[in-house]
Formats: sequence, C-alpha cells, structure tokens
Amino acid sequence: MATGFSLKDQLFNSEKVGYLADLFAAADGGFAANRFQTQVMERLPELELKQRISWIAECLGAQIPGPLHDLAPVLLAALPPPLDPSRTDDDFGDFIFAPLGELVATRGLETPDLALNLLAEITQRFSMEWAIRPFLNRWPDLVLERMADWVDHDSYHVRRLVSEGTRPRLPWGQGIALEITAPLPLLDRLHGDTTRYVTRSVANHMNDISKRVPELAMDRLDGWAEQGRQERAELDWMTRHALRGLIKAGDPRAMVMLGYDPDAGIDVDEFRLPRKIAIGEVLTVSARLRATQDCGALVDYILWRRKANGGLTAKVFKLKQVQLRVGQTVELTKSHRLRGDATTFRLYPGAHKVELQVNGRVRAEAWFDLGADQTRNTRN
Repeated sequence: MATGFSLKDQLFNSEKVGYLADLFAAADGGFAANRFQTQVMERLPELELKQRISWIAECLGAQIPGPLHDLAPVLLAALPPPLDPSRTDDDFGDFIFAPLGELVATRGLETPDLALNLLAEITQRFSMEWAIRPFLNRWPDLVLERMADWVDHDSYHVRRLVSEGTRPRLPWGQGIALEITAPLPLLDRLHGDTTRYVTRSVANHMNDISKRVPELAMDRLDGWAEQGRQERAELDWMTRHALRGLIKAGDPRAMVMLGYDPDAGIDVDEFRLPRKIAIGEVLTVSARLRATQDCGALVDYILWRRKANGGLTAKVFKLKQVQLRVGQTVELTKSHRLRGDATTFRLYPGAHKVELQVNGRVRAEAWFDLGADQTRNTRN
C-alpha cells in the first residue's frame, strides 16, 4: 500500500539530526554526537512536527548544560554560514535549526539582550519568528526597540523577522499580547523593502490585521500608496496579497482598492449547475456575463456545503478575473470535484447552494442535490 508524503519526516530525520550533531561536535569537542543522535532518534518517529522541534531542543540542552551565557559561544560556533545574501525570496532556511531557537527561548528569557543577539544570528540560517514570540510577551518594549534597529539590518532575513515575528495570527506561533498597532511604525519602514521575502511578510501581517480591524489595514495600505516609497508594481502586489481575505469576503472598499467597482454594470444572463450530482463527481459551474459598461470583473463562486447538523457553511473559490468592454459577453466555466476523501472537511448528502459573486456582490444563486458516494456504495 502506498504511503503519503510526510513533511515531518522530510524535515526531521536521521540524516538531518546527524548533520546537526556534526556541527555541534565540531564546535565543542565534548559534544557526544553519536549519543545525541541516538537519543533523538529513539523518540523522533513517534512525534509530530512541532514535538520533534521541542525534543531535539531538549536533547541538545542535555548535552550543553548551564545558562545561556555558557551555551551561546558553542551555538554560534556551530552555525553554518548564513543563507545566500544574493537571493531575495524563497529562502526560509533549514528546519533542523528550529530547535536552536526553542533552546534559546528556554534558556534566555531572563537574559533577553543576549538571546536577541543569538536569534538575529540564527534567523540568518532559519527563520526565528516562533522563537521570538516568548520574548515579545515577556519584554515587549525591549524587543520592539531592538526590532527598530533590525529594520535596517544588512540581512533581509533579520528584517523579515521584524514583520513575521510580530504577526497577530502567525501560523504555528505562540499568541502574543502585543497591541495590534504596536508593530505598525516598523511596518511603515519595512513596506518599502527591496526584497519580496520581506514584503510578502508585511503583506501577510496586514492580512492578519484585516481579519481583526479591516479599516486599519486598508487605511495603512492607502497611506503607503500616498507615500510612494515602494515601487508601484510591488505595492500593488502587496495590496492584493494583504487584502485577499477581504476580497474573498466581498468587502466593498477592498474591491475598490483593487480596481473593481461593486456596482459595475455587469448582468448575469445565465447561471447553471447540474441539478443532481454524487459525492466524488465533478460539479460544473457555468455563467454568462454581459457588460453594460467598460469595467473589471472579479468573479468568484461561493459553495455552501451541508454540515452534519443540517446547516450550511460557505467557502469562496476563484472563477475568473477579466476586463470587459461595454456590450461584451463572456462565458465562464469551472469544474469543481466534490471530493469524498478530503482531510479538512466532510461532505454530507442533501441540498447545496452555489452563489455567483461579482466584484464582491452576489449576483445569482442556484441549488443542487448532492447524493451519496456511488463508488463507495458499489464497493460496499
């Protein structure tokens, strides 16, 4: 039987642990590389990804006891050269260095100056956005002051840590009590960065803000546009990326910021779905639009899935982005497989609805009846 891809096994395995052990053995003659690797691998296969990071950090800490001041020189000596400084994107680093950040956070919470120095070095080998968050909670003013210096750091990895480490909704990251507005003066400087790695983080940070305080995010983006510190094409990209959640939700102001008029003259002449379909089959969504003025059209469809309790839950999917001339007609079609083996949700038979959303406004809707998985019924 074929097995699926395992991210945790790709990122943390015997070869990676051996690489880390060799680095520390070269830095500290007393480091028992074989014992470290054996100890880590005894439990590693049974652990999930974040647990593996913690376990490797624990095993490292057992080999190098004492306060952070004792650990710091060994850790610095074990680090490989920084990531390629000539790149500008897609250079997250090697996950095997994530445990170093956790070890620094465990040992250094009461010696924040030294800890932050170490995180600034480690992040040039692997991003330290998770490790810095305990320090933001314990020493917010000190960390923000240090970040104000990092904004001008030569390494774009350190600059990115400023934005990524302070994100309100960082994936996998510890929650932080920082006021949502506190990092904004730093983002005001970072939004003009020359590397996509940094500007993508800024855009993701703004997307996080937009989920809590939409007007704050949009006001800031408008302000950046007025400043003109970033190249227009890059700022346009950042704005689209930052507002992607609001665009899916059909927010009128976000639509206008991206150049789509919610009240544009676009008629839906036809919207079609099959009346019946089974789980596992392909749902074909078809629409014919006609423009009564020159305008842009951002067309999505909203699938309302049946829940176990009989209610409906919505998810937005992209259909088409198109520029229309007055009198122009466009036919749109999208095939959507209604998977019965999805890992993130379950489909239930019954009446389902699809809405057609144009520039954030629902212009048409149709229902279809979802039947049971016929293939499964046949097998059984």
